[in-house]
Amino acid sequence: MTSVRPAAAGPVTFGPGHPLGFILGPCVIESAEHVRDIAVELQAIAGRVGVPLVFKASFDKANRTSITSFRGPGLDEGLRALAAVKARTGLPILTDIHEPSQAAPAAEVADVLQIPAFLSRQTDLLVAAARTGRTVNVKKAQFLAPKDMTHVVRKLTDSGAAAVILTERGSTFGYNNLVVDMRALPMMQALGVPVVFDVTHSLQLPGAGDGVTIGLAEYIAPLARAGVATGVDGVFMEVHEDPPRAKSDAANALRLDQLEPLLKALVAIDRLVKSA
Repeated sequence: MTSVRPAAAGPVTFGPGHPLGFILGPCVIESAEHVRDIAVELQAIAGRVGVPLVFKASFDKANRTSITSFRGPGLDEGLRALAAVKARTGLPILTDIHEPSQAAPAAEVADVLQIPAFLSRQTDLLVAAARTGRTVNVKKAQFLAPKDMTHVVRKLTDSGAAAVILTERGSTFGYNNLVVDMRALPMMQALGVPVVFDVTHSLQLPGAGDGVTIGLAEYIAPLARAGVATGVDGVFMEVHEDPPRAKSDAANALRLDQLEPLLKALVAIDRLVKSA
């Protein structure tokens, strides 16, 4: 297997020889106050469990199912909110970009630029992200095989990306359904980059809610445990204090009060697997 090149997200590093990392936060920035408060709560939980944390939230959800769905505050206001989170907590920040023009301003705040799954083959977007000097996390498209991501990695590395992370978030399985092929996780690690498992998006039922994406949040814990057992480098989960009231991805977010025991279980599984 190709050796995996570690990827830094500020003070957090994903890859061999480093602790299992966690990328956690709400799907979208609902308000500056909300994103600040949940970041503080997540930092406290991560501190008690003793795990590295990257905070995530999106300033714009440009791929919502319906044109009437809440998208977020937009680039300028959203980056101000994330900068305030960083100043308050010191946590590294991850956020999505959807257009090449967003890469440079987002990189002024974010430690990791994330490419959404539907855009993972968009060359101009990948090149713009790579040229910022930030680590780039790419969600594997639901329609791509794991080995197809080799071309995505090449686009980024040939464009000067500081580091690359690939994230698994399920594959299309008929209409309105996703399935996770656990083989995809080591397959993508074999491309020489750290791999993160996006548990909560893998439980989406895309478009199945008559204009909204619904999901199966009751399976977050078992799916997370299964993914960590494959030896992934990190876990991505969207977390909200009251998921039914979340303005995006309400049906597949983890409730905040369920996070701490799950993190403890995942750390224990990770230690067991990587000590074998």
